[in-house]
Amino acid sequence: MLALAEKKRREVARAEVIKLLGGSTKAADNVIESLRRKGWLERASWGEYLLIPPEEGPDALRETNLLALASRIADPYYIGYASAATHYGLTTQHRRVIYVVTTVRVRERVVGEGRVRVVNPKAAKFFGFAPVDVFGYKVMMSDREKTVIDCIDRPMLAGGVGEAACILAAANRRFDWPKAAEYLVRMDSTALVRRFGWVMDHVKSEMPANIREQLLELARRGPRTWMGPNPKKRVEGAIGYDKRWRLFVNVRRVELSESLGMGQRRSVKKDT
Repeated sequence: MLALAEKKRREVARAEVIKLLGGSTKAADNVIESLRRKGWLERASWGEYLLIPPEEGPDALRETNLLALASRIADPYYIGYASAATHYGLTTQHRRVIYVVTTVRVRERVVGEGRVRVVNPKAAKFFGFAPVDVFGYKVMMSDREKTVIDCIDRPMLAGGVGEAACILAAANRRFDWPKAAEYLVRMDSTALVRRFGWVMDHVKSEMPANIREQLLELARRGPRTWMGPNPKKRVEGAIGYDKRWRLFVNVRRVELSESLGMGQRRSVKKDT
């Protein structure tokens, strides 16, 4: 462990451990298994392991570093939806499900103490991600803007419509608005533009006027759409139709009450 840590290694292969120990294959496998039990190694794939440096201790590979394990499942990929929102601090809900977005068909699996859910998007929606550092491991993750848009696009992967709205409101003040508008145009979904725009109004986001007008122009195209379940089965207590965004919000008002006005910048009044 110390020899690998001195080389600042974060991954190691079984063959390398055999060579490093200079003994038999069986002896090396026994050492690997012992280190796995003690929490110093975690299997990423067959014959490949993630290394937990001694200075960080075996507890380092917990919820956050499950992302590093999940990232080994498919290529290309990115960590997205609720998992990315948690990484950016946009939600306080910690889940044991890790969302891996990929164009490759792979099976879902359990890694460490978490479960990986594989999301296969349309090719036009597979963009907006870059490497981020997670305890020294490079993991591909959707950027802040794409994370928020993805959560609005598929709120069930973010904890529900109410939680998706809270995520958007939390990201609002550190948002690259031109980039977000570019992403929405690129994803080519009028329904998504309407949902995104409506939620921005709902949380009273400080969206630049020119961006809002651009989204409203995009929202004027095509037939009416909805957010939430299909309005053929109307939800009791639903908010209803919004003429501006041409969107039927088939979501109970109480479900979105927590996020109402959450995106407003609040000033602190000082006593005179």
